Amino acid sequence: MSELLTISPERLQSYLSKRKGETKLGENIQICTENWTDELTQDSIKYVLFGIPEDIGPRANFGNGGAQNAWDAFLKKFLNMQSNRFYRGDNLLLLGEINCTNLMTRSNELDASKQTDLTQLRQLVSELDDKVYRVCKLIHEAGKIPIVIGGGHNNSYGLIKGASLAHNKAINCINLDPHADYRALEGRHSGNGFSYAKTEGLLDHYFVLALHEIYNSEHILERVPDKFDYTSHEAILRKEISFDEALDRALSRFGKTPCGIELDLDSIENVATSAITPCGISTTQARQYVLECAKRLNPAYLHLAEGAPRNDQEMNAVGKLLAYLVIDFLKS
Repeated sequence: MSELLTISPERLQSYLSKRKGETKLGENIQICTENWTDELTQDSIKYVLFGIPEDIGPRANFGNGGAQNAWDAFLKKFLNMQSNRFYRGDNLLLLGEINCTNLMTRSNELDASKQTDLTQLRQLVSELDDKVYRVCKLIHEAGKIPIVIGGGHNNSYGLIKGASLAHNKAINCINLDPHADYRALEGRHSGNGFSYAKTEGLLDHYFVLALHEIYNSEHILERVPDKFDYTSHEAILRKEISFDEALDRALSRFGKTPCGIELDLDSIENVATSAITPCGISTTQARQYVLECAKRLNPAYLHLAEGAPRNDQEMNAVGKLLAYLVIDFLKS
């Protein structure tokens, strides 16, 4: 399928820093050949990892670029984590990445401040949606759980659609995010993945944890549909509810229906993202969120979005954080 670029053994080896007497995750996980759809059926595989190296969605939402870099930053850290008694990596398939090359090339010539260019950017996001949902659907049909890194939060739509179509019903979603991403249906971008999914009957229950009260318009709050709830970051700051209580409240809303686990890195304080915030949750709370969601929900997928490192220091920090979050999910 042209939607996907697999990772060659040579590229995998280029990420590894081997050390005598140690085994790294990159030496233990499985990778794909070009016939990757056949390899999804392996009984030993439970999780399927892939990246989406794009920043078209954030730019189509008047945001900053850089989200295309998160996948590579993650691989450099994750593949060099230890394979040991806590997690060996042999139930994980490294699928590769969504082929965004042509879309990114076309998008780089566009300026979101110009209406005609903005329309084209949002059309490119729709084209990306098609790639994402088709890959996600095949993973679910094989009975595996996708873990998705990189790109904007626009990709939530494709992941929800792929899971919903594979399960033949609307799925649930929990989202740790300052923004509800429930903007108007004005053309696809990183701010309306959930509103499109809800309108199309792909999304059932939706909960936003640690939403920032002053960064969501009254229009969005007025449009909150049935089965959509949130706990604000400010309610936690005002000690109306603790983070632990808010997380428990969110998780109690979901039953056995498959549930997408969304984490927008914009929610974490001082992380290099497309909308970096000086006021957010801690990295420890983000890890706790992933751990508890993985343990208590029926995960449809894990999606870590909006990381946007732009220099070596940010690549190192974002890559390591993403690697921790993925390991937390896999171990839970």
